[in-house]
Amino acid sequence: MAQASVIDVVRGDITQQDVDAIVNAANSSLMGGGGVDGAIHAAAGPALLQACKDVRRRLYPDGLPTGAAIATTGGDLPARFVIHTVGPKYWEYADGGRELLAAAHRNSLAETQRVGASSVAFPAISCGVYGWNPREAAPIAIEAVRTALADFPDVQRVSFVLINDDAFDAFTRAIESAD
Repeated sequence: MAQASVIDVVRGDITQQDVDAIVNAANSSLMGGGGVDGAIHAAAGPALLQACKDVRRRLYPDGLPTGAAIATTGGDLPARFVIHTVGPKYWEYADGGRELLAAAHRNSLAETQRVGASSVAFPAISCGVYGWNPREAAPIAIEAVRTALADFPDVQRVSFVLINDDAFDAFTRAIESAD
């Protein structure tokens, strides 16, 4: 029987985490961008961009759909894999795209297990330029991960790695209130 998965919240740089996979809050082009996406591409080096170009050519010529996830190499990162997911832009949906935000987390866990990774680090998907307030996004993210972990028993550790105090506080509160 597999041991229970651990979910934690960490204040830090997702590109420096000692995990098998990190989740990239990507844009649909997968070609890099600002925020965490740009930081991951910069830290991973050219192998990541080449892998993303290959994914676009082979699987998603029109871009990765919102809520979907796909794994690539981690390039020069400590993590072996980058799981790219596109979160919803808050202003495009009446409810901010709550189900798509949850789907981005669930599908990222599915990719984590598919590539054989047992540990994964998530950023605050859709927070930042996609307009989600971390206080609204955190409970959705935590609940989606907790619920989905039952379907992905090989994923033993999930960390939410937050770069700023606002997101760290929001995710800490969300995980404490979910206990």
